Amino acid sequence: MMQVRERGFIPFVRQLGRGINAVRLVIINLVFFAVLAVVLLALLVGVAAHRQAATILNGSVLVIKPEGELVEQYSLDPLQRALSSAQGQTTGQIQVRDLIGAIDRAANDPRISRILLLPDDLSAAGFANLQEVGAALDRFRGHGKPVIAWAASYDQRQYLLAAHADRVLLDPQGSVMLTGLSNYRLYYKGLLDKLGIDVHLFRVGQYKSAAEPFILDHASDAAKAADSDWMGDLWTSYLQQVAGLRRIPLEQLRKDTEQAPEQISAVGGDTARLAMQGHLVDALATQQELVKQLRAQGVPAGRQGKSFRQIRMERYASLTRHSVGPADQRPGIAVVVAEGDIVGGEEAAGKIGGESTAALIRRAREAKTTKALVLRVNSPGGEVFAAEQIRREIELTRQAGIPVVVSMGDVAASGGYWISMNAQRIFADPTTITGSIGIFGLYYSAPAAIGKLGVASDGVSTGPLAGAFDVTRPLDPRVGQMVQAIINRGYFDFVSRVALARHQSYQQIDGIAQGRVWSGREALQHGLVDALGGQTQAIAWVRQQAHLPATAPLRYIEAPRGLMQRLAGSLGDDALVLAMDSSGWHLPGWLVQLNRLSRAAPGLGLLEQARAGRPNVYAYCQCQPQ
Repeated sequence: MMQVRERGFIPFVRQLGRGINAVRLVIINLVFFAVLAVVLLALLVGVAAHRQAATILNGSVLVIKPEGELVEQYSLDPLQRALSSAQGQTTGQIQVRDLIGAIDRAANDPRISRILLLPDDLSAAGFANLQEVGAALDRFRGHGKPVIAWAASYDQRQYLLAAHADRVLLDPQGSVMLTGLSNYRLYYKGLLDKLGIDVHLFRVGQYKSAAEPFILDHASDAAKAADSDWMGDLWTSYLQQVAGLRRIPLEQLRKDTEQAPEQISAVGGDTARLAMQGHLVDALATQQELVKQLRAQGVPAGRQGKSFRQIRMERYASLTRHSVGPADQRPGIAVVVAEGDIVGGEEAAGKIGGESTAALIRRAREAKTTKALVLRVNSPGGEVFAAEQIRREIELTRQAGIPVVVSMGDVAASGGYWISMNAQRIFADPTTITGSIGIFGLYYSAPAAIGKLGVASDGVSTGPLAGAFDVTRPLDPRVGQMVQAIINRGYFDFVSRVALARHQSYQQIDGIAQGRVWSGREALQHGLVDALGGQTQAIAWVRQQAHLPATAPLRYIEAPRGLMQRLAGSLGDDALVLAMDSSGWHLPGWLVQLNRLSRAAPGLGLLEQARAGRPNVYAYCQCQPQ
């Protein structure tokens, strides 16, 4: 019988569907086998990593070369870090706890003879985090092991770490630049006036200056006075620490920094010689001379008899890290990190979301293994409601009978203080930036701007709030009064809660609030914090409160990750990178860049969370010195 081939649109669609289904199956199979290959590779390389642990040879030098920004928590996801590391590129972030953990383990590791600190590529770090790392270096030295620092040049943040070394070396062409602190901002009023954009600022707090750039063309006298005060205290703390570590008279060190232009001119621009004269460094040496000195001190030669026996901090950390697994049900301390701007909703690690960070605290509270909680805060603040969501969880945790301590990092100001105030005890570094207890709101309108284009807005509404926040219309004075009332209430709530938490009267807190920024040392004097110290001291205190032994595990509570993220995290941090490095393999650069582009967020800071018709109230501090 003769077969008749179907023709027409329906058979074509049927064949197309079969083709699409076939392609779908092929893609699914490719993805499946790719995932399977990654899992097998992870297992194989993980075994290899364990074997490599034995390759840490006696007499090794732990080389610490931080590249990028010192952070409390990665803001890059594990896959992005893995891709960057596999490509041989820096991720631009160093997690403080990883660095400190490696230093502390090396202090008790007989295979590590000393530390070589190379801080040239440390691009950003707050003073409080530098203090934490510096304290770890001091503990390492306390075990009778030396720390040597070398750099082509030191800026003042890099030098604060180097000053903890037994011996500070500088390249003969280098310099040590202790410049002091500054806080300069751009002011946009002139530009906004030219564009015809009106900015309406609603605030409470004489010193609440975060939004001043939108309404002024210069810093207000109150802002300058407050900034001079807290920056002056931070700089004095810096000079005191360096002077103590380097055994230089404090006033001499201050004089040298203030007269640096004249002194550099006097030595004919030879900044290295000036650093020697000021006792900031112990000797001048090139990299080659550094290697010779280490060899002369008894450090064995490296591979093929070259350089010296060494291990990078990243590799050492991956080979010696001991994580607390889910099978470990011993009672312990939970740590939640709150770093970055505070915004509403869900945020990834390295940022603070009102809902997501509150959920982490709630998760820690509900875990049977949690007997104490540490909240590590490094935030200039943000949205008031998001901060309140987090504060409520802290309050509920204390009500559940779990001791809560806050450890303030580089900055815990405004909203950062809001989420801290209900802790049982607050620790701050002397150089922590805190306070800034104040509230503000911003609103933009642009009737003059569209008028310049020959456009006008007109119409009707059913009430005073209907269309009140239309940016094409001028702000109704009654609506302005309403917004100011909301801001006033926000400030009252803020001060009242602080007064209750700190066992002071409203008037006492209002006198030191008004949006004024304080250093950690000043905050202690005003009763805003309980003690000076870092995260180590905070953990020790809360461990005692919970009656936990020194061996009690420390668990960092972070957002759960999927299988691929966990694999990428483990691979990127250690085994895969080591294996690829040793084999000479690198991922193609375009893959790394594609991953970065796919995850880049065109964020506009706090204002990206704003919604039309909804008042956004902020407790935020523009108080990070340069």
